[in-house]
Amino acid sequence: MAKAVFLDRDETLNPDPGYINDPALFELFPWVAAELARLKKAGFLLIVVSNQSGLARGLIQWKNLIAIHEKLNAILQQQGNVTIDDFAICSHIPDDLCECRKPKPKLILDAATRHQIDLSQSFMIGDRKSDFEAGKAAHLKKSFLINPGDEPSFKAAIKEILETSLI
Repeated sequence: MAKAVFLDRDETLNPDPGYINDPALFELFPWVAAELARLKKAGFLLIVVSNQSGLARGLIQWKNLIAIHEKLNAILQQQGNVTIDDFAICSHIPDDLCECRKPKPKLILDAATRHQIDLSQSFMIGDRKSDFEAGKAAHLKKSFLINPGDEPSFKAAIKEILETSLI
């Protein structure tokens, strides 16, 4: 079975000016590509799990979200020779009470089924309590709650994942 690192997107991988709907506005934090390349080299699948309520609110169009993710992968490929393996998206608003919105684990569990992932050898990194709780609810090896847009806490999580996976 595969192992994976599940990643929140906004404020974990990129700055979030609020409901990014234009790929031209998307930027990656400068430290992300190299760190994700380290995970990929260690054999991890990289899966973004992201609540994108802007879709339901009409603030983001699906075609633009797809273009944003294509740009994310293009930047990662250019800067670190790495790409995201899958994007698991919840398009609902919190009031919809759906089953896929983090902190519920459905996005993670569905991706694990699609990619035959061993959750007990996988991790979650995110900047919100809902990210952390989704990882815990999915029974991942460990969930990391990092400071939004914070290079040291992101790198510390990657370092711990790499060290833990060697044990």
